[in-house]
Order: sequence, then C-alpha cells, then structure tokens
Amino acid sequence: MVYELLNENGLCAYYEMNERPGMAQRVPVRKDKFAFLEDDKVQQQLIHFQDHQQTHVTFYIPHIHCSSCLWLLENLHHLDPGIQQVNVNFTRKEARIIFHQQQTSLRKVAETLTSIGYEPYISLQDLGNKKPAVSRRLIYQLGVAGFCFANIMLLSFPEYFSSDHMETGMSQAFRYLNLALSLPVFLFSAQAFYASAWKGLKHGFLNIDIPIVLAIVVTFVRSLVDVLSGAGAGYFDSMTGIVLFMLIGRILQDKTYQGLSFDRDYTAYFPIAVSVIKDNKEIPTVLPDVKAGDTLLVHHQELVPADGILVKGKAMIDYSFVTGESQPVTKNMGELIYAGGRQLEGNIEILTIREVAQSYLTSLWNRDELKGDKKQKASFIHLAGQYFTWVVLCIAAITTIYWGIFDPSKIWPAVTAILIIACPCALLLAASFTNGHILRILSRHHLYLRNAQAIESLATTTHIVFDKTGTLTSRGEAQVTWHGRPLSLPEKDAIATLTGQSQHPASKVIQSFLGQPFSSTVAHFTEQTGQGIEGTAHHLRIRIGNAGWTGMQDPADQQGSIVHVKINRQPAGYFCIRNSYREGIENMLQKLKYPLTVLSGDHAGEERALHAMMPDATLHFRQQPDDKLNYILHLQQQGKRVLMIGDGLNDAGALKQSDTGISLTEHNNNFTPASDGILEGSQLEKLPAFIRFCKMNKRIILFSFAYSTIYNITGLYFAVQGILSPLTAAVLMPSSSISLILITYGISEWAGKRLLR
Repeated sequence: MVYELLNENGLCAYYEMNERPGMAQRVPVRKDKFAFLEDDKVQQQLIHFQDHQQTHVTFYIPHIHCSSCLWLLENLHHLDPGIQQVNVNFTRKEARIIFHQQQTSLRKVAETLTSIGYEPYISLQDLGNKKPAVSRRLIYQLGVAGFCFANIMLLSFPEYFSSDHMETGMSQAFRYLNLALSLPVFLFSAQAFYASAWKGLKHGFLNIDIPIVLAIVVTFVRSLVDVLSGAGAGYFDSMTGIVLFMLIGRILQDKTYQGLSFDRDYTAYFPIAVSVIKDNKEIPTVLPDVKAGDTLLVHHQELVPADGILVKGKAMIDYSFVTGESQPVTKNMGELIYAGGRQLEGNIEILTIREVAQSYLTSLWNRDELKGDKKQKASFIHLAGQYFTWVVLCIAAITTIYWGIFDPSKIWPAVTAILIIACPCALLLAASFTNGHILRILSRHHLYLRNAQAIESLATTTHIVFDKTGTLTSRGEAQVTWHGRPLSLPEKDAIATLTGQSQHPASKVIQSFLGQPFSSTVAHFTEQTGQGIEGTAHHLRIRIGNAGWTGMQDPADQQGSIVHVKINRQPAGYFCIRNSYREGIENMLQKLKYPLTVLSGDHAGEERALHAMMPDATLHFRQQPDDKLNYILHLQQQGKRVLMIGDGLNDAGALKQSDTGISLTEHNNNFTPASDGILEGSQLEKLPAFIRFCKMNKRIILFSFAYSTIYNITGLYFAVQGILSPLTAAVLMPSSSISLILITYGISEWAGKRLLR
C-alpha cells in the first residue's frame, strides 16, 4: 500500500531524501487550483495565527495512511524551505504547519502538499466540519466479501449434506465456482489486512494483523491445493468468512469507539466565560455563545479567546502560548489580535471577527513542550502487545508439530483458529479507551485534564500544595473594611478603575467593595506578580499592594489580608480583607489523607483559621512566586509527587514544576497553559473524589487486561485441540474488542456515578 501510494504520485525517490533532500520528482499541480488561497478573506478563515515571522495553519489531509506519510510530511521543509515546522496528528489526519510568509505562501504550501500526494481538504463553506465523508473502500471490500461468502455457503450446501451421492462433475463445478468466488475476497477484500501486516514487517514489527493474514493465506492455499488435486472442497467458506467477519468487526469496533467517543472538544477544556460588553455592561458569557461581532473585555493577564480587532485600550500581547517566543508584541487600535495571546498591560476591548477558536487553543494547550521534559511512560499493556504475536506464532508452531505427529487432519483447522482467535486488539484498546472515557467523565464534573498522562500523575500524588487566596478562599464573599483617611469620590473611582484591570482575587474584592467605576481608562498600568499593581487613573498615580511594594507597614493587630494604597506617592491607608473560605472546604481537607501545605502570598493573619481546618498542614506565608517554585522543587527532591492547586496568577512556575498542576478558575479565562488541568472553583470540594476516581482508572485498565487475557487463553485452549472452527474464531475475535469497549464504558460510568455523585 505504501509503495502504491508513492508510485502513483511519483514519489519512489522519496526514500533517498535524506541524501538528496528536495530532489524527488513531484506530480504537477493544476495551474490556479489553489489561487483562491491568495484571497485575504479566505486566508482570514484558515489562518490561526500570523505575525512578521510565522504563520500557523491546520489542514485536514485525508490521504495520511501510515508512519511513512508522517515522516514525509514532517520533513516537508526539505521541499519548501519556507516551511518551518509540521506537526501531524495521525489519528485526526491533520497537519499543523508553521511557515515563514516571506519565503512561501499559503497557496504554495497547499500546492507542495498536493504535488507529493497529500492534497489538503479545504471546505470554506463549513470550516467547522472539515472532514469529508469516510472512504468507501472498506465498505466496498465488506460488500464483496459478504456477496462471495453468501454464495460460497450456498454452493457448499450439497457438499455439506450429500457429497458422497452428488455427481462428480457437479461436485467439481461447485468447487471451482467456490474457488472463483474466493478470489475477489482473497485479492481485494483482504487488502486492508495485507497492507497493515506489510507496514509492520517493513518497520521490523510484528503487528496484530500478521496472524490474521497468515490465517487467510494458509486457509486459501490449503483450499486451493485440495480443489486442484481433487482431495476435497477446501475451506473457502471459512476463508471468506474470516475476512467478512473481521471486516465487520473492524467497522463495528470503529463505530462503537466513535459512538462512545472521548474526543474532547473546546467545551471540555474551556467551560469558563468571558466578559461581553453590551449596553455598556459587562455580561459574563460562556465561550461557545460568543459570536462574531461581539465586543469582548479582556482583562490584564487574561487569554484572548478569539481573533478580533482591538477597539479600546493598549494591547501588550504575550504570544508565547502560540509561538514559544516570550517577547511581548504591542498592538494599537484597529490591529488584529489572534486567539491564544495573553494581555499583559491593563484591560482591552476587542471586536471578534471569528467565533471562539477553541479547537486551536485546545491544540496549543495540549502541546507537550508546555510542561517541559516530562514524557509519558510506555504502558505495560503496549509492551506486552509487542511480544504477543511472537507468542501466538510459537503456539501455532508447537500445535503444528503436535498434530503432525498424532493427527495431521487437525493441523489446518487448529493452526488457522489459533492465528485468528489469539489477537491482542482488545488488550491494546484497554488503556486508550479507558483513559479517554475517564477524561470525558471528569470533564462532566468540570475537571478538564490535558491528557491521559495527567490521570496517572493525579492518581500517584503523595503531597498536595494549595495556594490560599482565590483557591481555598472564595472571591465573592470576603468582608472588606477601609482604614485610613477619607477618600474622595475621584480617588475611589481611580482605585476601582485600577483594580478592575487586575484578575487577582484581592483586586476583584476591592473593586466590588468600591463599586463599578465611571471610567475604565488606565495609563501606565503595571502589575508586579505577587506584589501589587500601579497605574494612572483620573490623573492620580495609584499604587496598591503589599507592604513591601508600597513601602508601608502592616498593622500589628491585623486580622485579615492587608492591601495598602498610595496616591500620588503618599500613603492613604489600607484595605483589610477578611477572607471567606469556600463552602465545603473544611470537609474536603479532612478527607484528604495526604501531607498538606499552604503557600500564601499574604501575611499570617489567617494562620489560626487555617490551623483549625488543617491542623497537621505546613503553612508558609509571604511567599513570592519564586518561593513557591523552590518549595515544589524541594518536595520533589525528597521523592514526593506533588499536586499543586492555584489560581494561575502568581502560581504559574509552581504549577508547571509540579507533577500535577491544576489551575482553579472562576468565571474567567485566566489560567496558565503550563497547568495539567483546569478545575472550576465550585468543584474543589470534590478533589478527594477526583483522586480516587483517577486511581480507579488503573484498576479498570488492569481488569480489561485480565479480561482480554482470559479470553485469549480460553480461545487458545479450544483452538489447539482443533475443536474450534476458523469461522467461529473469526466471529469471536472482533466481538471481544466490542464487548471490551462496552464493559469498560459501563464500569467507568458506574465508578463515576459512585465516586463523583
């Protein structure tokens, strides 16, 4: 299949590309076929991100078939030097391409792909549903196999019931008709298995289709010899039945897998809302409801959720989430801002030109490099699967020798049944499907994990670290008092305006206490992480933050969080915030049977309350972001597996360094891309249940493994004795995969309802 694909597209020289990159002869592309990609409006719909250095675009490429395709696409820069990077999602048949628009163009990239046999499928009428109908080839193969199998069975009835009394000429005619009917099945319908087996052999790996191909070939050759020699009718019914039922099983398995899909879309990752400006009011709106033409208010340190035009404020955008470059980009009014950037300087308003591009944000968040060098360990199930085929072949060889000595007539049915029945399909499905469905169940309860590895990390936690403000404490129910000289109305409005630029919980509480400001314009806004904020509003220079940031002293009898205020460099007083802890937090802390630590950037005013809720916990106050990071490192050096839960503001470094970092969100899109998960604040009380459920995940996988192993052992027990027909084996083999999916689905659902209710 690989050879045919390359040969049809003139790519046979592609194997020499390492020695002579770019020298392959390519298929010419029809002139102006992709001329429409030069239209600015068309490009705007396809391009995810663009700056002066690079352009990001994702193409759906239906012709991706195997690892050779992946290799060729990821080396596309040899054919077009303007292409900087290609990342292929093999299962989704998508290629995310980054290219330098000064050296190449979107049109040239599409033409390059087409010229080497990977024409992108572009549907501008419905970009949200880019995939065309599924290839009909498998359906045609199934149809041919079904037709031939039914007719072979019909022609075999006389052989079954009256072969001794049937006229010799008629018997021979039926046998040759069966031979003729078996040829389309052997040569066409079984190609899917041949291709897969050949690709495995080509790469030095015995995959799960090799025993199936051996069974098909052995049965056909044996039957051909029987018919030509006149020794019997052969096993054409079994051979065609094997192909038919294996194809049915493969299609049903795919359909079942898709029907119980755990493929997470943007709503699973980003349940949080953004502020939409309507009638001069901020209206929290869930992201799927944001439409083109809406005006979005993006706060300081918030992620831009959709492509839009800057209509108010000064934008300083950090695109490191998108490009990996940390240098912020300044944007002026009227300029385009892409989804995935983070606003670094006060509030801005953007007019959306496209609906929320969450699928792109999702793909960015899932990039492995965001969490550093941590790699997923290979599952023991996949390691076992690598040697499974060797074990099956050894059992088949031993069975052949045994029956060759004692009863040669049982060699063919026994060996054929062994090669079919002993298949690790169900075994290999166990981990991937279980992990995926667990992610789906967790998302229902508003815990959104990056990937399956995060499940294992969460389950193996040995130490839990909490941030305090905005994590253990609730943002909406704090008590605020002002201590200092009386503030004038412009001063109050200036403070409210400044705090409205920040997403820190203390800023939100103070703005709520002072009321909605008359103006949202702030000049020279800066925020020192973990310290405070500063800016000019109503011609007043305001600095708000902790004692060190403002150069003031905390009161001796403080009974809450202290936020100092300086106006025009003169001390004005301080806000005292008495925190209100989240509902159910004390009960949650008691259920956690782990060593606990609280790292707070505030003073020790809450120490007594925290000790009452978690008497054995370690408490650290006045912690800067670097202090939190160093503490996580210290725990890991002791061999601890650390779960860090923070609000994503001052905790980005700690969340990234921790084995599992969960960013708590509360009706905003302020989270750190380096986190392993997003958790809605109202669901924090379910943390013990989430950890137990993730531990259950491994038990479900082990159960699936045991089920598959028992099935194979049982099937082999009957197969080696020669009492299991190849046709029966062909029916049982795919049914095991389907039943495993259904059982895994049922157990996962039951565990989710029992533990997460």
